[in-house]
Amino acid sequence: MSKHTIALPQGFILGAAASAWQTEGWSGKKAGQDSYLDAWYQQDRHVWHNGYGPAVATDFINRFREDVALMKAAGLTHYRTSINWSRFLTDYENAVVDEGYAAYYDQLIDEMQRQGIELMLCLEHYELPLQLLEEYGGWQSKHVVELFIRYVEKVFARYAGKVTRWFVFNEPIVVQTRVYLDALRWPYEQNTHKWMQWNHHKNLATAKVVKLFRQQGYAGTVGTILNPEVTYPRSSAAHDVKAAKIYDLFYNRVFLDPAIKGVYPAELLQLLDKHEVQWDVTEEELAIIAANTVDEVGLNLYYPHRVKAPSRAWHPETPFHPAFYYEHFELPGRRMNSSRGWEIQPRIVFDMAQRMKEEYGNLPWFVAESGMGIENEAQFKNAQGEIQDDYRINFIAEHLYQAVRAREAGSNCLGYMLWAFTDNVSPMNAFKNRYGLIEIDLDNQRQRRMKKSAHWFRQLRDTQQLTLNIDDEAK
Repeated sequence: MSKHTIALPQGFILGAAASAWQTEGWSGKKAGQDSYLDAWYQQDRHVWHNGYGPAVATDFINRFREDVALMKAAGLTHYRTSINWSRFLTDYENAVVDEGYAAYYDQLIDEMQRQGIELMLCLEHYELPLQLLEEYGGWQSKHVVELFIRYVEKVFARYAGKVTRWFVFNEPIVVQTRVYLDALRWPYEQNTHKWMQWNHHKNLATAKVVKLFRQQGYAGTVGTILNPEVTYPRSSAAHDVKAAKIYDLFYNRVFLDPAIKGVYPAELLQLLDKHEVQWDVTEEELAIIAANTVDEVGLNLYYPHRVKAPSRAWHPETPFHPAFYYEHFELPGRRMNSSRGWEIQPRIVFDMAQRMKEEYGNLPWFVAESGMGIENEAQFKNAQGEIQDDYRINFIAEHLYQAVRAREAGSNCLGYMLWAFTDNVSPMNAFKNRYGLIEIDLDNQRQRRMKKSAHWFRQLRDTQQLTLNIDDEAK
C-alpha cells in the first residue's frame, strides 16, 4: 500500500447528481401528471423495497433551500437534476406549462446561483408522462418525439437564460431495456422491435433538441448523459472478443455513435437486419441525427461488464435478444460491493477515457455518475450519530483518481460527479442501498445529516488535492 497525492486540474468539476422523480416527491402534483415511474410504483408497489417509491422521495420540492445549503457545505461545484416532463406541463399536446411547478424551478435556480453552485439540467430522466405511454406507446411514437420538442421549447424559453449546461436524456437506453428487452419491469413486455424503436426515437429527439438549442442561439452547451457499460471479454480468444464487441454495439454504441458521430454503427445495422428487427427510420431522420451531434457527454460509470461467448445454442422459439451473442461472465476473485452485487473496478474510468480520446474525437466529457450504494448504513454510525462511510470515501477517491489520470493522459475529461448528493429513491431498490453524501433519516421525518464523506468531499474541493492509498506493493 502506498500513499499518492495528485492535484486536481483547474476548474475540474466536483459535483453530484440526482433526478426530479427520485427526490422531489408528489407534493403539488395534479391529476393526470403521473409519469411512467409513478404508474409503475402504483401498479407494482410490492417490488419496491419496503414500499418506498417516488411519492415522498426526499421531499426536495419543499426542502430544496435546506438541501442547497448542504450542497454548499459539502463543497459541490455542480449539481445535476432533471425537470419532470410529466409535471412541467398540464397539457402535453399543447405544451401548457404548470406555472406552480415551473415557479419551483425558478426558485431553485435562483437559490443555487445565490449559493454559487452551477446547476445542470436534464430534460428527461425516465419521466415520460404516463398519458403518452398509454395513448401512443411512449417513445414508440414519432408524435411523442414532437411532443417532447414542444415541452423542451417551453423549458428553454423559460430557463435557458439562467442555465447554460443542458442534457437531453439521462441513460436513454435503460427504460426500454428493462421493459421491452428483458421484461424485468412493468409493463413486462419482451419486444426487441419496440426496444430498438425507442432507442432510435430517443436518438432522434436528442438531435432535434440540439438543433433547436442552436437555432435559437442560446448560450451554453447541450449534451446527453449515457451509461456505457465498459465491457471486457472473458479471454483474448476470438469468440470471447466477438461477444464483447457485439455487446458493445447493442448497449453502448447504439447511443454513443449517433450522439457523438451522428451515425449508427454499420455492424449494428447489419445485425438488426439479419435478425429482422423491425423499426421505422427515415433518411430524413438519419440526416437530422448526422447534422446535430452533441457538445459534450456525461458518462455514468459504476462497474465493469464482462461477457463470454455463448456456451449453449439459442432456443429456436425465443425472439431475438442481443444475448444471442453473449453470456455474462463473473471474474473469479473480483472485488465486490456485496450490498449491490456489483464488481468494483476503478480502471473502467481510465479505460473509457481512453476510448473517448481514441474513438470519439476527444469530445468533452465528464463522469456524470459514480457511486457506492450500501445497505443498512446505520450500522456505521459513531457515537455522535454520523455515518462513518470510509468505504464510500475510498470508492470516490479511487474512481476520481482514474479520472484525473485520464485527464493527464490527454483525455478531455472535465470532472467527476457523484451519485448521489443525498440518499434517494432508486427503481425497485428504493432506499435499500444508500448512495448519498447526506443521510436521509426515514425514521425521523427525513432529517438530513452529513456523512463523513460529505466533510471529506468539502476538504477535497477546498484543497484541490486528492490523497489516497493504492494497493500497488508486493506483499
